[in-house]
Amino acid sequence: MSCRWGTELWDQFDNLEKHTHWGIEFVERYTKFVKERSEIEISYAKQIRNLSKKYQPKKNSREEDEYKYTSCRAFLMTLNELNDYAGQHEVIAENLTTHIICELTRYIQELKAERKSHFHDGRRAQQHIENSWKQLESSKRRFERDCKEADRAQQYFDKIDADINVTKADVEKARQQAQLKHQVAEDSKNEYLTYLQKFNKEQNEHYYSLIPHIFQKIQEMEEKRIEKVGESMKTYAEVNRKVLPIVSKCLDGMTNAAASIEPTMDTKQVVESFKSGFEPPGDVEVEDYSLSMRRTVSESSYLNSRGEGKPSRSNSRGKLWPFKRNKLMSLLASPRQPPPPPPTSPSPGAVPNGPQSPQQPKEPLSHRLNEFMTSKHKMQCLRSRLTLKTLIHLPPEQRRKKLQAKINDINKELQKEVDQRDALTKMKDVYVKNPHMGDPDSVDPRLEEIGQDIDKLELDSRKYEAWLLEVETRLAEKSDPHRRQSGLYDSNATTPVNNNCAPVNRESYTEDHSTEHHLKSRSTDFDDDFDDEDPLPTIGTCKSLYPFEGQNEGTISMAEGELLYVIEEDKGDGWTRVRRNEDEEGYVPTSYIKVFFDTNAKGAMTYI
Repeated sequence: MSCRWGTELWDQFDNLEKHTHWGIEFVERYTKFVKERSEIEISYAKQIRNLSKKYQPKKNSREEDEYKYTSCRAFLMTLNELNDYAGQHEVIAENLTTHIICELTRYIQELKAERKSHFHDGRRAQQHIENSWKQLESSKRRFERDCKEADRAQQYFDKIDADINVTKADVEKARQQAQLKHQVAEDSKNEYLTYLQKFNKEQNEHYYSLIPHIFQKIQEMEEKRIEKVGESMKTYAEVNRKVLPIVSKCLDGMTNAAASIEPTMDTKQVVESFKSGFEPPGDVEVEDYSLSMRRTVSESSYLNSRGEGKPSRSNSRGKLWPFKRNKLMSLLASPRQPPPPPPTSPSPGAVPNGPQSPQQPKEPLSHRLNEFMTSKHKMQCLRSRLTLKTLIHLPPEQRRKKLQAKINDINKELQKEVDQRDALTKMKDVYVKNPHMGDPDSVDPRLEEIGQDIDKLELDSRKYEAWLLEVETRLAEKSDPHRRQSGLYDSNATTPVNNNCAPVNRESYTEDHSTEHHLKSRSTDFDDDFDDEDPLPTIGTCKSLYPFEGQNEGTISMAEGELLYVIEEDKGDGWTRVRRNEDEEGYVPTSYIKVFFDTNAKGAMTYI
């Protein structure tokens, strides 16, 4: 059913004006709604991006090492997908702004101008018909007035004409006056009829042509406005619908990331990360204190007795103790043994570092190691004390991994240099064939420099491969039970036995002089490549009250009155960790020194 405002609402000009004004306000309100939705999307995307950035691994931090596990890599993939997910919300905000907000803002300005023009034409037509009506009313009143005056003049003439006392001249004058008034009334009647005809024509044109045309334009404007709002709402939905496939891909990526988690692989990675390659300790032999002899050390023990002094050198090459000069050995050995009591007098002849009393039995090493590894505090100390100044101090398995990683880095760098050399060689060949393109000799200095770099990298690669081969050979020997047993038998066969003294440790964990010199020379080569941590800072100073001979592994000797630096305070076991210089540090009995802590120092005190 057709509905035309010009015919149906010909008398509702004011109401149409109010309705169209409300329509524009509605479009403005919808535009404001879309704008606020866009701002919400931008804010949400920003918060999502900040959240993703907050949990991204920091460069050169410990968090990067965690991403070797599949669960951590899956979390990183989830963060990346979340970042893309935030990007889709930014796309929504951008499309809402471009396709709806900007379009509706421009359309509202056009709509206001068009509405103003239409209602201006309507008011002008309304004003014109009102003016025509006023002219008609004015001519009507004039015609009515002239008719009344003509009637009065006619009545006066009739009265004068009937009076016998009035002169003929007065009668003639009254007659002429009555005729004049009738003529004026006739002219007024003609003028009224003319205005009436004109008004009827204009009124017909106003209500059947002009107003319907204006109202029809207003109706079309309103329909276009409603259609525009509908298109905007459809665009609003489409903007959200278009990003759904990408959002779905992001969610699929998160699902795939979760599916990529492999618990077995992560637990295997823990083994690869922390495997040391050492043999588990054997059984601790019984130590008979009833015999009048020095305390013995079981061949499977890690620790040397305090009364033995320094181990003797054996002609047969013994096994290399992997934690030599390592802080872990110091942690396992010296601090666990009770410190010697302070001498009764600080005389030089006193022997403060004598044998321990039999009332202090030695704990089994496996119990100490288990207690150490299960203690949170000890594990924190282990992390802080494993300052890898040289690769030789690493456990064999970790040493092998670091060497393999170093070889891989060298091979990558070597491949880059080779590719660059090949590219320069091709460039030189082009210059030789086409001299106008460049001078071939200009490439030679760079080729020579790259050749030197390649030679150096190849030399480093062979050096590290040789070290890796040696480490793998030692690991293979340790993993072969037959070799371990034959080596143990050989060492037992060459060990002299004396009934009056303790037997020499048959499986020595120290190396001979030549081996030590060989490893020291190698360790200096590693220093530049594997200097992982700085030494512990000092937290104070101390002064020795008595002389102390540090004969056990992990201890340090000191003279009476000597000043040393404290790097770790007593943890309750009676030992304090001190440093003499950059290369000499160890434990001394707390009762042998007087400590002066530095209250402003930040160091090992934080590990308590």
